[in-house]
Amino acid sequence: MNILVINCGSSSLKYQLINSETGDVLAKGLCERIGIDGSCLTHTPAGKDKVVIKEEMPDHNKAVKMVIDALTDENHGVVKSLSEIGAVGHRVVHGGEKFNKAVLIDEGVLKDIEELSSLAPLHNPANIIGINACKENMPTTPQVAVFDTAFHQTMPKKAYLYGLPYEYYEKYKVRRYGFHGTSHDFVSKHAAEMIGKDRKDLKIIVCHLGNGASVSAVKNGECVDTSMGLTPLEGLMMGTRSGDMDPAIMEYICKQENLTASEMNTVLNKKSGVYGLSNYTSSDFRDLGEAAEAGNTYAKDALDTYSYRVAKYIGAYMMAMGGVDIIAFTAGIGENNYQVRRGVCDYLEGMGIAIDDEKLKIRGEDLIVSKEGSKIQVMIVPTNEELAIAQQTLALL
Repeated sequence: MNILVINCGSSSLKYQLINSETGDVLAKGLCERIGIDGSCLTHTPAGKDKVVIKEEMPDHNKAVKMVIDALTDENHGVVKSLSEIGAVGHRVVHGGEKFNKAVLIDEGVLKDIEELSSLAPLHNPANIIGINACKENMPTTPQVAVFDTAFHQTMPKKAYLYGLPYEYYEKYKVRRYGFHGTSHDFVSKHAAEMIGKDRKDLKIIVCHLGNGASVSAVKNGECVDTSMGLTPLEGLMMGTRSGDMDPAIMEYICKQENLTASEMNTVLNKKSGVYGLSNYTSSDFRDLGEAAEAGNTYAKDALDTYSYRVAKYIGAYMMAMGGVDIIAFTAGIGENNYQVRRGVCDYLEGMGIAIDDEKLKIRGEDLIVSKEGSKIQVMIVPTNEELAIAQQTLALL
């Protein structure tokens, strides 16, 4: 079955058309500047040159129509008609406690996603817009929601509750939800396959290290803890997000800098992380690596702090699970950045983990980088969230 995977933002729409049985990407693309002057669709059919279509997209309905036209175009299309697209799988960021797996979208599901928008005000409304646009343009095609938070719904209460008055959980559902769940699910399963074992028999730590980053503990096939919380701000220090910190810092800085809570939230999400700690050198880890090698102490401190935070979470999750069999690095930084992986692995080698440094330098491949005989297997496992969404959509249907 060919499945169209949609990841919709407020002014953008990313898509891939995937053969869910083979995993082949037939085409992929990006609609940019939706509702803004200068809209553009970049469409890349498999094995062909990308096509850039500059046409105004006043709304997401128009964007979806252009995607369909591109996919079925006689010159650069990859299917003859909509009948060759069996379903649409939508990435939805927040499923709260309502959704622990992919679901077929109906009016009730849409209402639930809308009600959860208070937990993800920048994402869920955009996801709803994408769903409605696809329903409008593909009214007979099944629409499926795949939630970033779903995989983490197996966490026990001791892992997801905060040390706050319990009434906040009861009234507002303030708790740890976690994100990147589709990636953590896909990577933990594939990591087990790489050593010929069933995930249900293993303890796995997945380090999803991108501009947004999170770590998860997967025990016997289920997530038992993860680093992101009510929002994607908690946990690891990231590209521009602060990650864990003393919450009293917010009030202190607000008073010192005369900031509102909203302005402080912007600082924590957009101006912090390695970007802020490096004295605004960059949020791109490639730039930070070059700057650190050139003697920029701010950049070096940022990278050292980042690697240390990742290692701390790995240590914590080893204790939470009573050991670990596999540690997997994934996402843009985890798959490609040797300096970060090396920095993290320096801490791990005190735990009986032996790393093959030459393998550790290889980028973006399924690869076991620990030496033979290492007590714990350390891997690079490229993630594929789009394929995971397609697979979950297929399994549901």
